[in-house]
Amino acid sequence: MVRRRALARCGLVLLSLWLCIHSVPISVEKAKDKPEVEQLEPPQSADTGLHYDRYLREVIEYLEKDPHFREKLKNANMDDIKQGKLSKELDFVQHNFRSKLDELKREEMNRLRLLIKAKHNLREGNGNTLDHQALLKQFEHLNHMNPHTFEVEDLDRLIQSATKDLENYDKEHHDEFKRYEMMKEHERRERLKTMSEEDRKKEEQHYEEMKKKHANHPKVNHPGSEDQLKEVWQESDGLDPEDFDPKTFFKMHDSNGDGFFDESELEALFTKELEKVYNPENEEDDMVEMEEERLRMREHVMNEVDTNKDRLVSMSEFIAATKKVEFHEKDEWGTLDQNPAYTEEELREYERQIANEEDDINAKTAELQKQREELERKQEELDTQKSGLKQVSKLGSKTERPGSLPSDPGGRYRPR
Repeated sequence: MVRRRALARCGLVLLSLWLCIHSVPISVEKAKDKPEVEQLEPPQSADTGLHYDRYLREVIEYLEKDPHFREKLKNANMDDIKQGKLSKELDFVQHNFRSKLDELKREEMNRLRLLIKAKHNLREGNGNTLDHQALLKQFEHLNHMNPHTFEVEDLDRLIQSATKDLENYDKEHHDEFKRYEMMKEHERRERLKTMSEEDRKKEEQHYEEMKKKHANHPKVNHPGSEDQLKEVWQESDGLDPEDFDPKTFFKMHDSNGDGFFDESELEALFTKELEKVYNPENEEDDMVEMEEERLRMREHVMNEVDTNKDRLVSMSEFIAATKKVEFHEKDEWGTLDQNPAYTEEELREYERQIANEEDDINAKTAELQKQREELERKQEELDTQKSGLKQVSKLGSKTERPGSLPSDPGGRYRPR
């Protein structure tokens, strides 16, 4: 799950399409008069975590192969992409690439149909009501009213869906993390209720000791600050902090050389800070919390540095950030132990929801048990009826049929 989340954050590049493909260097050759249809290799860009991730990446990779569309991608800005201006360029894409896009769409339609059929069968088997609106959302990234060809509307829908879904991804992750933390605390409190007074005191004491141990860590530098970057420059790059140069630092850590820090490259800069707080071998350190901490750091830097809000940090944005007053401040970063994910009131509300869900489950269980007992009673009645019919049948076979002559083994009775 952690790996999926880390990869999903790299999907920011898909928002600007061109930058997504640009992260995987592709040689640009002059278009031939009759270009051959290339065999599509498995997508190399990072997984976005979207349910239509592969389809999205395959469409983009094929569009980038078209010379006209590739040129438009280079010159398009984020607003043009979001407003659908780029989608209209699909009409000028070469026929062989359009044919491949048609094929990709048909494959995606078939995948979704199989997925929905499987969900439908699963829900029916469990006796649950199917949420048809939720199923229809599976198709939002394409025009399912036209299942055969890839048109301008399909590209427009794909861009709009990816933009919306990726922008909501971080919020969904924070909500998921909050539920995780509340469930962890809820289970701890429930476990305490089952203990004796003596064991409960020991458990509470151990819990407080682990909290203090986790909170007792070296100073965590503010992500994106001068101290934080110089620490990376010194400890990871092996260079003298007195010689720190923002431009050189950027080039060294722009791992794919595309002139931007994407979210994964940015998060890699926080590793040293996270290691001060989290160690997978320590009982008191939760690696799920470490990933949330990493996300918080990345969001903070993006909010401060990514001035055009394209979810990428260009070199010019990075250099500009190092010239701000805030860059030189010595503030310590407030870690999660200083910023709880939930309030006591939120926890109580969460526990009420759990209790209501448990009541619903218990009620359904009781109803199912009642139905089972009723079925067993009816089965007993049927078994009794079957047994009675068998007895009647046996008695009937032993009784002579009306009007028949008695047996005459000696042949003494003959008709006149």
